Parts: sequence; C-alpha cells; structure tokens
Amino acid sequence: MLAAAQAAGLVVSDVDLDPLTVPELQHRIEAGDLTAEGLTAAYLQRIRDVDPEVGAVLALDPTALEQARASDAHRAAHGARGPLEGVPVLLKDNIGSAGLPTTAGSRALAGNLAPDASLVAQLRAAGAVVIGKANLSEWANFRSTSSTSGWSGVGGQTRNPYALDRDPCGSSSGSGAGVAASLAQLAIGTETDGSIVCPAATNGVVGVKPTLGMVSRTGVVPLSLEQDTAGPLARHAVDAALAMEALDSTDAADPATLERPADVDTSFGRVAEGNGPSLAGARFGYWTLTAEQSAAVDDRTEAVYASAVAAMQAAGAVLVPVQLPDQDAVGAGEGLALGPEFERDVNAYLGGLAPGLPKTLDDLIAFNAADPVELSLFGQETFTDAASGPAAGSPQIATARADARRLARASIDTTLAQGPGDDDDLAAVVSLTGTPPDLISYQNTDGEPPAFVYASSTPAAVAGYPAVTVPAGFAGPADVLPVGITFTGAQWDDVEVLGYAAAFEAAVDARRAPRLLPTAG
Repeated sequence: MLAAAQAAGLVVSDVDLDPLTVPELQHRIEAGDLTAEGLTAAYLQRIRDVDPEVGAVLALDPTALEQARASDAHRAAHGARGPLEGVPVLLKDNIGSAGLPTTAGSRALAGNLAPDASLVAQLRAAGAVVIGKANLSEWANFRSTSSTSGWSGVGGQTRNPYALDRDPCGSSSGSGAGVAASLAQLAIGTETDGSIVCPAATNGVVGVKPTLGMVSRTGVVPLSLEQDTAGPLARHAVDAALAMEALDSTDAADPATLERPADVDTSFGRVAEGNGPSLAGARFGYWTLTAEQSAAVDDRTEAVYASAVAAMQAAGAVLVPVQLPDQDAVGAGEGLALGPEFERDVNAYLGGLAPGLPKTLDDLIAFNAADPVELSLFGQETFTDAASGPAAGSPQIATARADARRLARASIDTTLAQGPGDDDDLAAVVSLTGTPPDLISYQNTDGEPPAFVYASSTPAAVAGYPAVTVPAGFAGPADVLPVGITFTGAQWDDVEVLGYAAAFEAAVDARRAPRLLPTAG
C-alpha cells in the first residue's frame, strides 16, 4: 500500500503542487523557481510512485522530458508560446498523439500509431507537454450495457483515488482520476453523454463539456459525431479555462466547428484572470429531484446539493426550482440513435487506419471473440446490436436523433427563458452531477456492474450545449467520496457557464486532495 508521503501529494522544491494553478506555476517558472523540465520530471516520478495503485495512466510519452526542455528553451529565447507553456497534460487514449498508440482501450487497436489529433496540435502550439495517455472505459463505455467504468483491455482497471475500491466513473476515467491524484496538471477527456462530467465529479475535479463544435474532434476515435466532444479536466477552474483557451478552434475537417456564429464569446482568458461573471445578482434554475430520484439518492448527497444551493444564495444568487421537461423522450431517442451512429462513425474512423488494423465494427467483434482478455469481464452486446441494427441514415434513426435533439434543446432553452423580460431569464441550470461511486465490480465475476443511480448529463449531451461540473462536497461512507454540481447553459454560452462554475468554486472551495484510501468503508 502507498506510503503516507506518496499519498500526501506532489511536492517540488518543498511546494505542494496539488493546490497550485497553472498561472501560479507560470509565475514560478518565470521567476526561475521552477522549470518545465523539473515540473515534468516531478509528475513522471509521481506517476511511477502512485499510479500502480490508481491505474490512471495507460502509457507514458518517452519524449516528455525532451518536450519540457524544448519548452524551457523556447521560453528563454522567445517567451511563452501560449497559456500552457511547460504544463504537463494527459490525453484520454481515444485522442491521437504522435508516437503513441491510440487504442480507445481496445487490444484490437494496440498497433494504431495515429498522428496528433487537431486538439493535440493546438495544445502543443500553446506550449503544453504531453506526458502520456490516460486509461479509459474501453470504447467510451459503449461495448456493453454491463461494462465497468475505468476498465479497458489495454489499461486494466482505473481506481478512484479517494477510495481505491470505488468506481472512477467514465468513460474519461483515467483523465479524472489522474488529475485528481496529481499525475498531471491537466487532462483532456471526451464526452458523448456524461463521460467528462461524471468522472470529473466522481474524482473531485472540474470537468468541462463544451458546446458541440467548440473543440475539434478530428483525430479522436468517435462514438457518435452527433454528440461527441472533447474537453478539459482540471483540479482548478482557472486551469480548465486556460485549457479551453488553447482548445477553442474552428477546423475545416470537423463541420461542427464551422457552424459556430461569428459573434460567439470565446474569451476564456478572462475567466482565468478572475474577470468572469459573478454569482451575485445572477438567476439560476436548480434542478430539483423527483420523489423517485430522491428515494434513490442518499441523504448525504442530497444534503451536499442543498448546501451548494444555499451557498450560491449566500453569495447573492437567485435560485429558482426547475424541472427540465421531456427527459424520458430525450433518453429514449438517444438510446435508439447511438448504436447506428456508432457503427457509421467508427467504421469511417477504422477505414482510415493502417493496413493490418480492424477496418469495420464487424472486425472488432471478431477480434474480441477470439481474444483471451477482451470478453473476460463483460460482453460486447452493444457492439453486436449496433452491427445488426438499422443504419444511422434510416428514417427511424434519423427521426429519433432529430426528435431527441429538438426536445433536449427545447428543455434547456425553455427552462432558461423564464420570461416575460430578459431580467427574468436564468443564467444556467444547476444540477447534482451524479451520485457517489459504487464498489468496483464486474458482470462475469460479481454478477452486476456498478450502478450510478442518478445523473444529469443527458440534456446537455443530446442538445450539444455546454456543461461544467465543479466539486461541491463529500458524501458516502465517512464522507470521503466527492460530489459535484453541474452548470448547464445555452448553446455557445461556454465562457459564461465556466465563469459561473469558477465563481462557485471560489465561493465554496469544496475540493480537497485524495488520500488514496484502500476503501471508503
């Protein structure tokens, strides 16, 4: 088991880096108290010391120290290239990164040496040091309805650093756990529905799911391009804002990014500078739990949510109880559409890979059936259903997608537009991100996978609207498991939504570093 010194945190030059933000790190580097090489070396040592217990890092980039030295040299000669100069970053392993396999956690793609995804090129241009790949729930948790979050055939099981016997949620499991355990300053995850906000909340960090089209998906292994997006996970909202400043882009190869209106606010830097919106005087809807949901959510988690609402009110915000309509229909339409869309989009991705790699979903199914590891803990019925079901372009699926998107957008838009005047509208909807994680378990050995009994990610995911989760407190046994709340906003309102989340973080300061407990009790 980990020594107390290892569990305590990442210390460089007698300074604990866990609470330090990217701007504070930049200040220390500029002052000569720290170098990018020293910072990167410290994170690499932390990974060697701690990750055998957490399992968040799937692969290390052998060029990480070389990248860091180049960062120091560029800073000395020309100044910083961007807001992430010298900052170590982990990438979810469905994001292409030159020199490392991009596997989506699947042994079938162990030889997939893909080039940098567009977003990785942007991170490098902003000065970031890519230190490695984060483990994920294999195929973004879309191989089986009984999959276990944080497990992949390539990376094994990622564990929650707050209690190592607990599920880290997914599918950006290693991204959330890795940042929480101070294995990197930042991580990039991806979300189709919940895959950024759930692991962020469950691991006690900030997670940003941007508006669909705010960040390029070129070079990212898809689940469904109707919903997929990439975004940052960070211990601090300011760091997430600087990551978004680097990631925000248009990309001719990703049509969703070309749909952005010319007047969209992309001033994430002002949030990082502390010039974002204030809670004082702002109006928010807080998504109340139904009687059925309340019965499923434990009392302590509900108390954390109530305390978050009260803290916002104490900071001068106005909170209005709301219920987003038509969520059963939204979920049903999403459920119908995702399988056919996955087959369409993954086949397009696989078709562009090098010879010798799988070219179709059918190839993946056949590989898994013959592999000794892939189906050892749970099956692949989601794959087989997608392969045998209707096509994404069929009238049934096209209608299901269109209806789900329309209802999801309307549920958010009408809730925000309280009327009759603009002053009556809501800035965002606040919700409980989800419930604390269950014990890690597997269908084939334990009978059932872990269950998350409540989540609020679907409206923003299906609508393609921004959502940001931020730590709100702790629940579960001995109050050691993190609980987050989510701010959901209007399409393209990403800066304001992240700004309100940052204001909440500053008001509540709920996060505390994980202690890598063997169990929560």
